[in-house]
Amino acid sequence: MVLLEAYRLAAFSTYGLLHFTKGAYLKHMKSFREADTHVDMTGKNCIITGSNSGIGFETAKVLAARYMLTQLIKTLRNSRGDQLEKRGATVYMICRNKERGEAAVSRIKSETGNENVHLKVCDMSSLDQVRRCVEEFSHSDFALHALVNNAGLMEHKRVITAEGLELNFAVNVAAVYTMTELLLPQLKKGAPGARVITVASGGMLTSPLMNDLQYEKGKFNGHAQYARNKRIQVALTEKWAEDHKGSGVGFYSMHPGWVDTPAVSTSMPQFQKTLQNQLRTADQGADTVIWLTTQPNELLKSGAFYFDRMEVTKHLPLCWTTYSSQLLNSVVDSIKSICKI
Repeated sequence: MVLLEAYRLAAFSTYGLLHFTKGAYLKHMKSFREADTHVDMTGKNCIITGSNSGIGFETAKVLAARYMLTQLIKTLRNSRGDQLEKRGATVYMICRNKERGEAAVSRIKSETGNENVHLKVCDMSSLDQVRRCVEEFSHSDFALHALVNNAGLMEHKRVITAEGLELNFAVNVAAVYTMTELLLPQLKKGAPGARVITVASGGMLTSPLMNDLQYEKGKFNGHAQYARNKRIQVALTEKWAEDHKGSGVGFYSMHPGWVDTPAVSTSMPQFQKTLQNQLRTADQGADTVIWLTTQPNELLKSGAFYFDRMEVTKHLPLCWTTYSSQLLNSVVDSIKSICKI
């Protein structure tokens, strides 16, 4: 087992240095089509968790500012010189800290001119707060077009929440599962074309799927638990895609690459220091999230894992991280029971 773990780490590090850095992004972006994300988001409702900074903030800002390229050209040619029409989405930013959330909303409104940006305060470590937050969107006339599960946590000590859940699992898995499941009626009202995008991590490439959801066996390791959680997110995406096939709702997981964010500086300071000049900017990390939000579902593969606007592998060679449908169903059943869905 020790040798396998050492091999997984070496394989991941090598793969990451080749693909996850800023230099790799600059190389990959040469094949990006700029027009892909120039989409009219008028009338689209988007919920983004963990959005007061980093990838979540950049995603919220761009979706709030998104406009149709042809409309821009048409407006610029308008002989009357009318003001450029704002055509961004209606964005709901789910943030834990009220003050930071308010500052982020104010900044996005100022930079985009879009007043349809709203703050919802919710601590994602509390399933009770997640449920109350979802209730605000449960009225009959609300259609949800995109849910971006971005909020994440890497806590290095084994902390138990007031609801009895290991803290990493509570934020990264239980909250994601609960919010997604409870918002499915609103997503189906936004169909066809609605989607759920879960911001996972390449770290899951080192971890198999397992039933020890709350790290109750062995000495607790925050890095390992984070990787396990992210593997579960990718597996949940597969399960949702299978269970809701034909519903008009697409489910996608993605990896943003190695990104320099406040969360990384807090949870992995040595990693940030070592790779500081090679880490991606937050807007580069958000690029694939935005791309997945703006592409027609029929051009994407529900259940797939994306990176730099491409579907990529969920498993590295010889890392023994594949799993059976029986194990996946067992894990999902356990999560469902824990979340009381």
